[in-house]
Amino acid sequence: MYRGRRLRVNEGIRSLVRETHIQVENLVYPVFIIEGTNIKAPVDSMPGIYQYSIDRLDEELDRIHESGVSSILVFGIPAHKDEAGSQAYAEDGITQKAIRYIKSRYPEMIIIADVCLCEYTSHGHCGLIHEGEILNDETLPLLCKMSVSLCNAGADIIAPSDMMDGRIEAIRKALDENGMINVPIMSYSAKYASGFYSPFRDAAHSAPCFGDRRSYQMDYANGKEALREIEHDIEEGADIVMVKPALAYLDVIKEVSGRFDYPVAAYNVSGEYAMVKAAAQNGWIDEKRIVMENLIGMKRAGASVLITYHALDVANWLKE
Repeated sequence: MYRGRRLRVNEGIRSLVRETHIQVENLVYPVFIIEGTNIKAPVDSMPGIYQYSIDRLDEELDRIHESGVSSILVFGIPAHKDEAGSQAYAEDGITQKAIRYIKSRYPEMIIIADVCLCEYTSHGHCGLIHEGEILNDETLPLLCKMSVSLCNAGADIIAPSDMMDGRIEAIRKALDENGMINVPIMSYSAKYASGFYSPFRDAAHSAPCFGDRRSYQMDYANGKEALREIEHDIEEGADIVMVKPALAYLDVIKEVSGRFDYPVAAYNVSGEYAMVKAAAQNGWIDEKRIVMENLIGMKRAGASVLITYHALDVANWLKE
């Protein structure tokens, strides 16, 4: 007679046969760096997350280093924004300066640089606009300039999140032509037009000033479309593919990991983080237990990279 409980009788046996594990090497921690001085500004909708100016960044970098997390995803928030998002690809832009500073302090830290114009444009959209239309092909050269600029500053991985068609091929070509053939591209391949992003837009100051992003981000009702998007990105040169958000899209992560023999990243996004934090602060849930259960679910679905605002807490829990 089969008795499944034999393998659940105590923690030692449960650990012995556990199928899915999270390792600190799997974790990527997002960091928000804002132009200015002496800034450590809390993001109210994301308890425990802050915007840092470069002169205050050491305390965050030291905390990341001590946790054992070795990879970060960098978002820059400029003081100046314009129609073309010029600070995104300026050699002295906030993100470029931040990357140089991080590499000077922790050269071994893996820096993943987000590539998108939304934080840098005055209108908050991810591409150039003309008469209310987000322009696809005209935006690609700017994404290429931004990618090369971030790599020149020291970024280890480029992560295009804009969802413009053809941007992976264009960026790969630009990187290769500039001698950056060994820089991987982590593509936000299946990025859905989701309601889970609202706290991030508070953190990155990137909310669109008009309309929404549904004409270029994916419809959350579509699963097969995600497979097409990922297949195209791989053909264009992506090295890692991403599904974003994670919790409502575990089926997509599962399909992607089963079909493509490429590393899959899951972005445990700001709204998912904020819901857990809010419920925990109200005493409704056990935060540690829920966070680990959520991340194990993403890993079990097939994600090999976990981008999460919980990363430092998880790293410390794993030490315990």
